[in-house]
Amino acid sequence: MAAGRVELSLLGQTLTVRTEAAPEYIRRLAAYLEERVMELRGAGIKDPLASLTLAALDITDELFRAREDRTRQDGDVDTRLSALVEILDRVAPGPPPPPA
Repeated sequence: MAAGRVELSLLGQTLTVRTEAAPEYIRRLAAYLEERVMELRGAGIKDPLASLTLAALDITDELFRAREDRTRQDGDVDTRLSALVEILDRVAPGPPPPPA
């Protein structure tokens, strides 16, 4: 997909983003970020830059935690598969070696 431009409004600012992503996807990202900022502003953080920075940190924290969870889950799956292979090897050993 060729890079295109998406114009969006975020916290009262009009931005043009150059991206290969679908315009609706970029707009959903901006809407999500603005929603998170508004939650912080509703909690008493009035400075737009501070609320934007805190929202970005919070979203980044979520991303890092999701990655850690995924890595841990992948490790759990690998451990379980290895245990299953060991059990299967004990229960149903491979074919006997060919006669000499």
